[in-house]
Amino acid sequence: MFMRVTTYSMKPGSLDQAKAMLETMKNQIMAMPGMIRFTNSVNDDGSGCVVAVIESREISEANAPAVAEAWAQFADFLTSPPEAHGYEVFADWSN
Repeated sequence: MFMRVTTYSMKPGSLDQAKAMLETMKNQIMAMPGMIRFTNSVNDDGSGCVVAVIESREISEANAPAVAEAWAQFADFLTSPPEAHGYEVFADWSN
């Protein structure tokens, strides 16, 4: 498994609109090949983080155009471009 962690910063006052937009994008995001889990979180100051768990690094890299398209749809809510980093998953636990 592979995990892509993307940090971002939202424009002040845009959270409600961004949440509504994200809801309309759910099927598009979850339909990306290899998508296992998608979590988007944000703090009161607008700093946010997306954690996407994908079947493999190769699939994640192949999804790059679709990911860029999704972020482009979300761009009006951001103060700057998002910053992504990838990691191999060596433990994935839950209760």
